[in-house]
Amino acid sequence: METHRTEILRVDNLLKSFGRLTVLNQISFTVREGELIAILGPSGCGKTTLLRAIAGLIPFNEGRVTFKGQEIETRKASDIGMVFQEPRLLPWRTTYDNVQLPFELNGVTAGSDPAIRSSLALVGLTEFTEAYPHELSGGMRSRVALARALAPDPGLLLMDEPLTGLDVRTREELQEEILRIWTKKRMSLVWVTHAPEEAVYLADRIIVLSRRPTNIKEILTVTLPRPRDRQSREIQRLNEEIRRLF
Repeated sequence: METHRTEILRVDNLLKSFGRLTVLNQISFTVREGELIAILGPSGCGKTTLLRAIAGLIPFNEGRVTFKGQEIETRKASDIGMVFQEPRLLPWRTTYDNVQLPFELNGVTAGSDPAIRSSLALVGLTEFTEAYPHELSGGMRSRVALARALAPDPGLLLMDEPLTGLDVRTREELQEEILRIWTKKRMSLVWVTHAPEEAVYLADRIIVLSRRPTNIKEILTVTLPRPRDRQSREIQRLNEEIRRLF
């Protein structure tokens, strides 16, 4: 990844506590334009909390988060998209209507149809616009959630273990699909995971978190060219290096 790319996100000395429990302890890192960052850490270390703080969904106790130089609280809602661990689709709404939801929440439904249809085409769901969530497979529901996050064309996409619960084959297929979309759109992407293999396969840099109170143990740069061979010796070496950090 080119080091001269413009910085798009900065997290400075972020501290988040719930009562007496300190979850995030002085977290600092940056994300550049078009960069794919993986945040890796053990279960319960606060990965989801960190992502929600970056998205402006929860307050933090100390520190600063800026997006394109602006405080996170003042940025436009459509600037940052988020995909949660579960698809969180509204069961009474069709695929199309679920993807339309962020436009409705921002009060800008007029003229949103091309963006919605383009996003559905991008994830391969053009033929399922009128389907309801219960009519879709788990992988397809994950694609709807991704389309919903992509439709407003955010500059930064946050993904919180988005492929949890899927079988290995579907998980790997969706990893490839998301890499394809990321390559095409060249947005910045922050992907939370607890799987070293996923982080090494996907990311330009990997932020390895400690257990609570959570800080950054190390930031690793992955210079392997894409497409990457999951079985290569270098991939395996990086996997082992990260496991030792745990």
